[in-house]
Amino acid sequence: MLGHLHSTEIVGALVLLLLLVAALAPSLLTATDPLGIAPADAFTPPSPGHWFGTDESGRDIFTRVVYGARSSLLIGVAATGIGLVLAVILGSLAGLGPRGVDFGVNRLLEVLFAFPGLLLALLFITIFGPGVATSTIAVGLATAPGYARIIRSEIRSIRGSGYIEAATVLGRSPAQIFRRHILPNVAAGLFALATLGIGQAIVWAAALSFLGLGAVPPAAEWGAMLSAGRTYISVAWWLTFFPGAFVVLAAASATVLGRSLQRRNRER
Repeated sequence: MLGHLHSTEIVGALVLLLLLVAALAPSLLTATDPLGIAPADAFTPPSPGHWFGTDESGRDIFTRVVYGARSSLLIGVAATGIGLVLAVILGSLAGLGPRGVDFGVNRLLEVLFAFPGLLLALLFITIFGPGVATSTIAVGLATAPGYARIIRSEIRSIRGSGYIEAATVLGRSPAQIFRRHILPNVAAGLFALATLGIGQAIVWAAALSFLGLGAVPPAAEWGAMLSAGRTYISVAWWLTFFPGAFVVLAAASATVLGRSLQRRNRER
């Protein structure tokens, strides 16, 4: 597979693979406790003993960034999954339903589009309260309208295909047609959307944690680490630089691979 990828795509794949290892088995990359404090080592700059330096409590930043990959990727994947499930439901109703249903779903999506995604997530958190779970759901809800419109468009184009008409003539039920013909054809595009969405969800989740609406310090989560480190940014730049760099790396890598998958899907 790597032989068919460009150099930037290979780098993106390797970064995501490294982050996946950090999320699934952080002990392979570090043996230090991410919450273990050592006041005597506070504000140690990057060095061979502490590759990314230490924070105000002497916690190793490299270890916390490694363990933060699990939280950030889990939130990104879960939020994207929530958004895609809602999008499939809404997009399928609009794409397969009668004109009245299509009209109603489209008006709902237009109302949701009137709010910027992050503002919609903030509104949800304001109603249901802050926390990792609510911020994950909020990000998922905020991303759903965009996915739903894409899925509706895809279903509309597939719905008029010859093999759908043939399946209808053969007496296949709408549920069978959807399960056997429409959903598999939409799935390839959904995978590309999911890859793109994970990067976006990681950034939004980090932004919510930075604002104190998601994970909170001393949690080993990139957004929470950015929030805790901003107080000391003038004297300890590494507290915010490394978590921020990994947010950018994760989002950029997912975006590069997602766009590559979209391009290859169109070429097919």
